Amino acid sequence: MRPKGRLKVLVTDKIDPKGLEPLAADPGVELQMAVGDAAKWGEFVGGTHVWLVRSETKVTDAWLGKAKALRLVGRAGVGVDNIDVAGASRRGIAVINAPAANTISACEHTWALMLSLARKVPAADASMKAGAWDRSKFMGLELAGKTLGLVGLGRIGREVGKRAVAFGMKVLAYDPYISEKQAEAMGLELKPFKDLLGESDFVSLHVPLTEKTKHMIDAQSLSWFKKGARLVNCARGELVNDADLAAALTSGRLAGAGLDVFDPEPLPEGSVLRKAPNIVLTPHLGASTAEAQLKVAEELSRSVLEFSARGVVRNAINLPGFDPDLLEAMGPWLNLAETLGRFLGQTMDGGLKEVRCRFLGDFPAPQRHPLAVAALKGALSSILEESLSYINAPILALERGIVHTEASAPAPEGYARLLEVTAVTDKGERAVSGAVAEDGSPRLARLDSLMVDVTPRGKMLVLSNSDEPGMIGQVGTLLGRHGVNIADMRVGRRAPHGEAVMVITVDEDLTPELQSELKKVKGIRTVRWVVL
Repeated sequence: MRPKGRLKVLVTDKIDPKGLEPLAADPGVELQMAVGDAAKWGEFVGGTHVWLVRSETKVTDAWLGKAKALRLVGRAGVGVDNIDVAGASRRGIAVINAPAANTISACEHTWALMLSLARKVPAADASMKAGAWDRSKFMGLELAGKTLGLVGLGRIGREVGKRAVAFGMKVLAYDPYISEKQAEAMGLELKPFKDLLGESDFVSLHVPLTEKTKHMIDAQSLSWFKKGARLVNCARGELVNDADLAAALTSGRLAGAGLDVFDPEPLPEGSVLRKAPNIVLTPHLGASTAEAQLKVAEELSRSVLEFSARGVVRNAINLPGFDPDLLEAMGPWLNLAETLGRFLGQTMDGGLKEVRCRFLGDFPAPQRHPLAVAALKGALSSILEESLSYINAPILALERGIVHTEASAPAPEGYARLLEVTAVTDKGERAVSGAVAEDGSPRLARLDSLMVDVTPRGKMLVLSNSDEPGMIGQVGTLLGRHGVNIADMRVGRRAPHGEAVMVITVDEDLTPELQSELKKVKGIRTVRWVVL
């Protein structure tokens, strides 16, 4: 949710100033620059709403604890290793990056390393500058006709693959999340990881760092490489075991390697990589082009301004499924879902064990998870004092053992779409259903199985009672005697003289004494007070 007043944006790393101009020019944004000055961070961070960094600033849990107003952390780049994403998520803070802005620069740097390895450009350059002329010493090879193995087919991997086809290379790819049909459309051939390594003349890594990918290039996988192959890594340093790579280069198993990323960074002076033969090293230059830096800053600025205007962000890595375009397509349904959760949270009895969402009717699949999270956030708002957001609601529920489930079913007669939210407690279950009217207004349609038609807003008195003559009059008289004005009253019942419900919207608060008197009225079973 967007904070009130001017949005305070703190920048603590060097980010292209031209790309930040939209933020500086916006009257609703207060841009605070503290690049490289940690003393100023402490001065500003307490009231900062948005914190923009590159790789130098470490957004640790300790800093997040001091940033009480923080709602968004933006990384000018792809990797977020310098940001405590788990800590941010726990506090309801969105973390975004600029995943597309440096795609071309990283792709081209991959090719710079590959061509340098193929034609031995760095070594030839050093030899020339030392006064030598050793043409025979730097015999290279053509890329045309060679096989390139791409490990990962994300944005950068796909761009590298396109250019490989233009070079006349055969392109193999390993990516468990890509279908053969998708690969075929890109002119690539999918291979298992081991087979790819054994058939490729050049191998380029383009995967994120996970538990599965850490040190995926080690002594074992290096033994699978085609003898004399070359490795390029512009993705993550942790993908490669440095000692094993150096050994493979020394033994001649690999003919060369080009690395732009390392673990740790900066690369230690005594690293085995610095003395390994046939290796090209660059200090993390994949995104270091003027164009990429401008694009990164512009992309971050757009995301911040969108957050300022709409309270949601694009590319939030800890908020899956909440794309602003999708939220806009959902319209008032997102607000309805949260309102149903809030209503339910204030009417349930006992300790909350589970929140169920049932999508009755035509709900597009991408909309269901955001709606379910919104309903969960609403239900938790009545029992948790912590700052809730779409980001941390599922985390806080998990920590408390509250199950969160989604299901779908056909719509009941009379509805195209109906959203049902059920709270399961240690004392039973309670459900509320709602829909969006033609004019876009939210409506409560059912309380448990009883039909009603109520606008969920303001101060609401919810009574369950037996359907008996004079019941409405008794309740109205009692409210009037206490000076409580009725703005709206809706009733629902299962059958004459059976179970019934009254939902009364009032202008004044109900005192505890009045609620106690209502509970004493013959035929009234429960009295619940809801404020929306």
